[in-house]
Amino acid sequence: MTAPARHVAVIGAGIVGASCAAWLQRKGMTVTLIERDAPGEATSFGNAGSMSPTAVTPVAMPGMLRQIPAWLTDPLGPLTVKAWYLPFALPWLIRFLAHANRDDLWRCSQALRPLLAPVFECYEPIVANAQAQGLIRREGVLYAYDSEAEFRASSPAEEVRRKLGAVLEDVSAADIQRLAPGLAPAFRWGTYGPENGYTVNPHRLTRMLAERVVTDGGRLLKAEVRSIEPRNGTVRLRLARDGQADELAADAVVVAAGVWSGPLAASLGDRVPLESQRGYHVTVANSGVRTTRIVNWVRRRVFSTPMEPGLRFAGTVEIAGLKAAPSWERADRLLQLGRQMFPDMDTSSVSRWMGHRPCLPDSLPVIGASPRAKNVFYAFGHGHIGMCSAAGTARSIAELVAGETPQIDIAPFRADRFR
Repeated sequence: MTAPARHVAVIGAGIVGASCAAWLQRKGMTVTLIERDAPGEATSFGNAGSMSPTAVTPVAMPGMLRQIPAWLTDPLGPLTVKAWYLPFALPWLIRFLAHANRDDLWRCSQALRPLLAPVFECYEPIVANAQAQGLIRREGVLYAYDSEAEFRASSPAEEVRRKLGAVLEDVSAADIQRLAPGLAPAFRWGTYGPENGYTVNPHRLTRMLAERVVTDGGRLLKAEVRSIEPRNGTVRLRLARDGQADELAADAVVVAAGVWSGPLAASLGDRVPLESQRGYHVTVANSGVRTTRIVNWVRRRVFSTPMEPGLRFAGTVEIAGLKAAPSWERADRLLQLGRQMFPDMDTSSVSRWMGHRPCLPDSLPVIGASPRAKNVFYAFGHGHIGMCSAAGTARSIAELVAGETPQIDIAPFRADRFR
């Protein structure tokens, strides 16, 4: 007689959680997907949509400390820290900057490459099952520079990517205009990554994956998880649902709640230094720009992505915690940078958004079982690479829950590495 499928509760229905639920079903699991809002409505709603096998370098890079003062005083700079929040963020920032060295650049990049390299391979079965293939484009990415000095300065990071097998091609000014029609002539230096791609609508992709999980027999539960309690070989979740206390029991739990995963891990005794790097976007409808691929203005840390709702400009980092109101001037500055990238763009119809990237000091996510509960699994902290790494994370989590050995080495992503 066949044993019944294990019941797995997945906390969080962003792109990581939805992907985990889809991969768990592929392994024969019964899945309950728990989300306090709606699938894809939080961080996954407004990201840059990048699906990049080459995005392996950490955020903290050698030499960053010298750049921070200029960034903080530049209204268009890629980083801002709210003064009132600095005392709360300072311990995390110190740990983050401690990783801005060559050894950690190589170590973190080595860990991330196996996770990101199979991005399309890992998305393919779950996207095909959701009939969402049309939401993914494989057009490559253009890393664009408006300064030869910046282009030369990027060579150490690109050399790391190349050593790890990434395909990167230096391109001429003429190539840049062909790859990104309408990009300002100042961008005369560039690198093209043909392996890369993107989704034209990260929100819709996430939603379609979650809806397919339900169609295939899963359950979508609108609730907020307050705590996780392992008990006699199962896991009990304390919930708030429709204003009332509730409980849910499962054989295993996957925590994929983005930046809100920290308190859930802490309820088990796992202390993980998770911080929100608040990101903004502006999306320009009917922009008139004809580019068909992501363009990354490297100096400004800004991505432009052609999407269904319009041309999206996303990027920059704001350190201000979870509760502060959005600083919409950050989005307005993204639009200023977008106009510098595409001077002829029509900006008569613009929307703005802010979300919380769940970031860890070493830029590596947490993937794997809790050190304190063998049937609680973590899949959070993906920072700036959530869309890139969601499907690879999901495949590894499904393999772990099924008792299989993951196809990649997940040791660098263990939760207790911060002790």
